[in-house]
Amino acid sequence: MFAPLLVFAIGNESRGDDALAPLLVRRLQSEAVGTQVEFIEDFQLQVEHVTDLVGRTAVLFVDADMSCAAPFHFSNISAAQDNSYTSHAMTPFALLHTFRQVYGTDAPPSYLMRIRGYGFELGESLSDEAAANLQQASTMVNAWLADIPAAGE
Repeated sequence: MFAPLLVFAIGNESRGDDALAPLLVRRLQSEAVGTQVEFIEDFQLQVEHVTDLVGRTAVLFVDADMSCAAPFHFSNISAAQDNSYTSHAMTPFALLHTFRQVYGTDAPPSYLMRIRGYGFELGESLSDEAAANLQQASTMVNAWLADIPAAGE
């Protein structure tokens, strides 16, 4: 049985602010948001992750981003075919599109949180600015998790 809510962190802790999503997930796990949530971390989305969406009430993808405004951008997303599908990586939009192709139905309601990052070089530490954005993102996601209905509610 799957937890009804999925938070999917995309990022690489060895690349500075790209660690934002994995750090957010660990913070949420340590705050014990409950058994209604499953957390998954990976460096990037791949076609195999389509199976992780099955049976969910809602999915939140979290990623670091240099192009969004600080502290973060949160949005509802839907399936879209794009050019990101390769043998190595895809966008959340392409993953939702693949879900529709594989299962013949829309994926569960999905959201994307892009947390503003600044430096992504190999071996860098999390920047002070990104750490402040992470704190605000954590507060927002905790509130979102508390508000979103789980299965059967």
